Amino acid sequence: MHIRRLVINHADADDIVQDTFVKVWENLNNFRAESNLYTWIYRIATNEALTFLKKKKRKYSFTAIDYYSTLAKTLEDDNYYNGDEIQLLLQKALLTLPDKQRLVFNMKYYDELKYEEISDIVGTSVGALKASYHIATKKIEKFILNN
Repeated sequence: MHIRRLVINHADADDIVQDTFVKVWENLNNFRAESNLYTWIYRIATNEALTFLKKKKRKYSFTAIDYYSTLAKTLEDDNYYNGDEIQLLLQKALLTLPDKQRLVFNMKYYDELKYEEISDIVGTSVGALKASYHIATKKIEKFILNN
């Protein structure tokens, strides 16, 4: 679900999950146990998803607004999406956030990770993550109140 919430499209998420497990398999001998295996895999999955989003934006030469509008439309038309109207509104609000803010929000809100765990995964300080989450929640609140 983590990857799916970032890339929205079900088929793209499947491809990224597959790429993630290929990378995990190819690099398993490089795992140094300095963190939990879960954290290491989560970091690989996150990086794969963020890399995919960057490539997709570049490939189609979308502006950020056009790209996220396209993702929102994809979400509305997706057969795999089964949320109610408020969940759809929340997902659309999330698409207005920069990728890193959306990532932090998803990991904190949906995955219920602690800031320390998120810090280990994304390599950002706890203070910066707290600020990012706070800003994201304010932007989401503003979006929802205006729609």
